[in-house]
Amino acid sequence: VQLVESGGGLVRTGGSLRLSCTASGRTFSYPMGWFRQAPGKERTFVAAILWQDGKTYYADSVRGRFTISRDNAKNTVYLQMNSLEFEDTAVYYCAGGGTVVDGKGRGDHYYGIGYWGKGTLVTVSS
Repeated sequence: VQLVESGGGLVRTGGSLRLSCTASGRTFSYPMGWFRQAPGKERTFVAAILWQDGKTYYADSVRGRFTISRDNAKNTVYLQMNSLEFEDTAVYYCAGGGTVVDGKGRGDHYYGIGYWGKGTLVTVSS
């Protein structure tokens, strides 16, 4: 399985970007999502979506600003990022496989990732 991201770039604070991740190599029926890694920091969960029913999960830091969606026919997952903040600057990685857990108000989690993309850089400037 290969995951290929696109859509990163430079955007001003308050702007928007849409990231895409296309899976190839097999029919994907597992969760897919996004993580990000800022300079000098650990990679952290951003958002995930279940392939079967489209249920979505988010990190508290992006809930309400970011939207994850999928196109099953294209094996593609999207991350629409609005109201971008300087702190959103990071390399964004597409993730596939693994397990998603509903945090029930205490923060959702996505772990046991089976596949990673190579990442796409998002830079938010003032």
